[in-house]
Amino acid sequence: MRSLKIFAMLAALNVVAWILPQEASAQQAAVSFQLFYDDLSPYGMWVDYPNYGYVWIPNVDPEFSPYATAGYWVFTDDGWTWVSDYPWGWAPFHYGRWDYDDFYGWFWVPDNEWGPAWVSWRRSPGYYGWAPLRPGISITVAFGREYQERNERWIFVGDRDFARPDVSRHYVNRNKNVTIINNSTVIVNTRKDDKRNATYITGPDREDVQRVTHTSVTPVAIRENDRPGQHLANGELQVYRPQVQKRSDNGQNPAPSKVTKLNDVKPATERNGGNRQQQSAPANPPNRVQPGQSQNIKPSDSRGKQQPPRTANPPDRVQPAQPRDINPSDSRGKQQQPRMVNPPNKNKSPQPRDSKPSNSKEKKKQPQTVTPSKNNDKSQPKSNEDKKDKRDQGSQQ
Repeated sequence: MRSLKIFAMLAALNVVAWILPQEASAQQAAVSFQLFYDDLSPYGMWVDYPNYGYVWIPNVDPEFSPYATAGYWVFTDDGWTWVSDYPWGWAPFHYGRWDYDDFYGWFWVPDNEWGPAWVSWRRSPGYYGWAPLRPGISITVAFGREYQERNERWIFVGDRDFARPDVSRHYVNRNKNVTIINNSTVIVNTRKDDKRNATYITGPDREDVQRVTHTSVTPVAIRENDRPGQHLANGELQVYRPQVQKRSDNGQNPAPSKVTKLNDVKPATERNGGNRQQQSAPANPPNRVQPGQSQNIKPSDSRGKQQPPRTANPPDRVQPAQPRDINPSDSRGKQQQPRMVNPPNKNKSPQPRDSKPSNSKEKKKQPQTVTPSKNNDKSQPKSNEDKKDKRDQGSQQ
């Protein structure tokens, strides 16, 4: 019996000796905000934003929305967790909060608390919806009636399509958000994480999702990774979620190695091309290469294709001008011809009038002219007769 007790004590000591180094290594794994500054710099810009300090503006398309673009939901032990296709998604979708600027677009404000997704949830008949929580909004505030997110910030999807990996293809048109929100209620589901001393918003009830989707929702186990990134495979979500401190171990405040001035940041609508090229999601590079090739080849082709219309349009524009030059002349000619024709018609009408007088005058004059002419004719015969008489007289003599 005594030997058994000694063996049990030794086994307990071995377990404690194994646990303590694990806890120590976990404590040593703590990092500062410098990790965010360094790891996210290749994928966006750090700027000094009023009231927030250093915030990160990602290189994404203007249509980008956090917790909506390039990702999907999986149910884990910590609730509905957002799995992003972006290589930088391990940080901005699980730490910190997102906010929106009408000029710069979406930007991320870092924080040191990890969560499956920092969003607010709503349930409406036939729909699930979520919206990013703004910086400084606690869970208690998010569940209150006073907290209202702008209507266009909400993403809604049919409840039957919520758990699909291609959920982004089934989002409801945001024009319907007002109607859906007015008929929705806030989902109040949380989970307490004692190890991290944090409370998470877990999202829709698992049983409710199973009922509407008619599929079984099996929780995905979370396995902590030792390097930045996240990967879902074999029913496990490997995610990097270290303990983050706002300051470095030496007490200094971390800072980005490069800070872009706000005045140098282009508006979101003008950051299309560069953002597509700098995005490094696994599926995007081939798509980016093709547009790049199309830009190298098709611009000449497309320009060539566009140029004929452009060159064709000027002739079309010239041709319309030519008809204008011709039509006016034609129209003018046609108009002038009627005008020219009409005057003759008008002239014709006087012509009869002129002809009649002229005829009448001629008739009157003809007798006058005829008479003299006849007189002249008579004179001629007289002269001829005189000549004959003279000839006769000469012959007689």
